[in-house]
Amino acid sequence: MELMAEYPDGHFDLAIVDPPYGIGIVSQFKKTTESKRSMMRGMNGITGSEWDAKPPGPEYFEELRRVSKHQIIWGGNYFLDHLAATRCFLSWDKMNGTNNMADFELAWTSFDGSCRRFAMHHFSAGYDTKIHPTQKPVPLYKWILANYAKPGQRVLDTHMGSGSIAIACHYFGAHLTATEIDEDYFKAACERIENETRQMDLFQENVQGSRTPDGGDR
Repeated sequence: MELMAEYPDGHFDLAIVDPPYGIGIVSQFKKTTESKRSMMRGMNGITGSEWDAKPPGPEYFEELRRVSKHQIIWGGNYFLDHLAATRCFLSWDKMNGTNNMADFELAWTSFDGSCRRFAMHHFSAGYDTKIHPTQKPVPLYKWILANYAKPGQRVLDTHMGSGSIAIACHYFGAHLTATEIDEDYFKAACERIENETRQMDLFQENVQGSRTPDGGDR
């Protein structure tokens, strides 16, 4: 709220946010068996503060609409009392199969378009080790940006979490302003963003500058 108060009306082209749903996800993970928790190997802070005990109030959504021209709000089905009707819900199909976890997550949007689905298993390669219990995959944010944003636009994320959106914005060419109130998650996200963007940049430079055995460019 303090961050958004610094900006004029409509400053951001798009807000992509994933606020607390108020369903006590941390408590839910604490109650799982040790074998189930092992599915989330590598995760930090999963038994930390109860940050998901309470959802944002109506003033948060009012301020979000004030500073951004369009909004994509994950968990929108939990906030319908604060949001208008929409034709354009987004879903992340987690391709779960037969386990008891949710088959998909919904995002409310301010766009006047059809509902769309992104499919990616939530234990896919490269996404099986997390630093945040509600971490979303980078490809999901890349898909959102490709379909609902343009390079050079200003994007806002009020709950950065694991930093997946920052990695996606880096390669898409969007200008991201983001905040994360939890110091441990913020530190872990910054390290992840630096590692993943540096590794990809180095790989791209190496490929573009590589040579064939006869000395020609590839």
